[in-house]
Amino acid sequence: MTEFLVVGVIAVIAIAGAAVLGPRIGVAAPLVLVTVGIVASLLPFVPDASIDPEWILAGVLPPLLYSSAVSMPSMNFRREFGAISGLSVLLVIASSLVLGLFFAWVIPGLGFWWGIALGAIVSPTDAVATSIVKETSVSRRAISILDGESLLNDATALVLLRTAIAAAAASFSFWGALGDFARAVAIAVVIGWFVGWLNVWVRSRVPNAAVNTALSFAVPFAAAVPTELAHGSGLVAAVVAGLFTGIVGPRKLPPGHRLSDAQNWQTIELVLEGAVFLTMGYQLKSILGAVRDDHIGIGPAFLIAVGALVLTIVVRAAYVVPLLLALSASARRGGRMRDRFTEMQAGDRDAMSDVIREHRPGNRAPSERELDRFATRVRRTLADIAYYTKAPLGWREGTAVVWAGMRGAVTVAAAQTLTEQDTPQRSLLVFIAFAVALLSLVVQGGTIGPLLRRIAVPATDTAAKDTEERQRLLQLMRTAADQVPGTGEEPPRTRADLEAADPAELRAWMGREKARRLAVLDAQRTAVLDARDDGSFDAEVLESMLQNLDAEQIALELRGAPAR
Repeated sequence: MTEFLVVGVIAVIAIAGAAVLGPRIGVAAPLVLVTVGIVASLLPFVPDASIDPEWILAGVLPPLLYSSAVSMPSMNFRREFGAISGLSVLLVIASSLVLGLFFAWVIPGLGFWWGIALGAIVSPTDAVATSIVKETSVSRRAISILDGESLLNDATALVLLRTAIAAAAASFSFWGALGDFARAVAIAVVIGWFVGWLNVWVRSRVPNAAVNTALSFAVPFAAAVPTELAHGSGLVAAVVAGLFTGIVGPRKLPPGHRLSDAQNWQTIELVLEGAVFLTMGYQLKSILGAVRDDHIGIGPAFLIAVGALVLTIVVRAAYVVPLLLALSASARRGGRMRDRFTEMQAGDRDAMSDVIREHRPGNRAPSERELDRFATRVRRTLADIAYYTKAPLGWREGTAVVWAGMRGAVTVAAAQTLTEQDTPQRSLLVFIAFAVALLSLVVQGGTIGPLLRRIAVPATDTAAKDTEERQRLLQLMRTAADQVPGTGEEPPRTRADLEAADPAELRAWMGREKARRLAVLDAQRTAVLDARDDGSFDAEVLESMLQNLDAEQIALELRGAPAR
């Protein structure tokens, strides 16, 4: 027990040290931790380590994916869902098939289906590994795509892994596999959405911020565990619960609760991500030992891993290039339709009614609710067109999406789920998966920063766009504040007036002023969240403004309850 505590304390200190040291020496903290883990594993007095992969797949990934989903801008996720779903499903399947052929060719006696199984293991990008990208100058739109991909592609890979293993045992059915995948995702969406709703409903009724945050720690497991028992994807369920919480939480949870959540979850992310990279490096010694015990040459196995990594990058580039061309073409089509949608938005409700009636059988007139939904759809379509036009995906973004597709702990953990009895040449497969992940982190993770700095758009362009967005958003907030009842009715008090006022009158005025200011903040937050749902502003600018509103409300509430 004492040894376990000592190791835990040393690990936390190493994680904190890497987070501080990494930026100072120009190396991403995850790479520092992998190096520390490798060095520790090679020390002669350090015992071999065997980490149960379930600790990563079931214990670490759900909270990390949930936290990433909560903080991910929901509107960006919706807008990029086509690219995200393609990268998460089609690219994983394509990579697995190509890698399966490669592994079956270079590893004698492995077979096609076990090659696909290993391909499925090394195909998905890792949510933890791609955290390196957020420390670089990559465009916000590329980050949204990479974040969304890493949230969902693990489920595809794990389902494909199970399918390939079943096929190797001569029990494969294409339609059965497709049905299993669809069922796993459907179960995950239903349970994840329900857990997300229940999470917000319960926590909005808990007044204590510490208790509220403690409850949030259970949410990813409350979504993942029953989903897995129902033969769904627990990781997708955790993501769905996180997305629901991120969308609805700011409207239902008090600012103090959300601030507590953000601070505590940042700490959890730091520790869990750091632990993942440490254990990746620390397992090197035991993995090398297994390969030597089975008399498999490390040199040839390493070359196979190099070839596999090159193939993953080539396949990824071959998929991303036409994807970006298709997205650019779609953006141009949207630009050509902008004028028509602008006319619809500028027209009155009778004109909107005529448009709807033209496209429905029987020329039936729409209801008021249908007109409201149509107006919202037009408004959001115009916002989407502006978003795609303002942030086009060019060769810079394509380079970032291709080179930032790193493998990580999921690859190592998934490989270790292969059983000794049923898997041919298991130690070799585990070593190749580990080597691909490690090479990906070192080669891609170590060069992504300098690469993106060389091709990055000048920071002045981004700063100018942010300034313009902030001015527009401030005007929206001023308009929302002016609509609060009582605003501007009571003349402002000078310092002399306050000093001369009767204490009772002063307390009453301060109470009214505080209540009015809280009402203004509530109206402004509602306006900002409505703008978020419409996609009218940049997600990062909106998040910054929400944080400012939350901070001001927390400061006001700390002054005591307003007078009644």
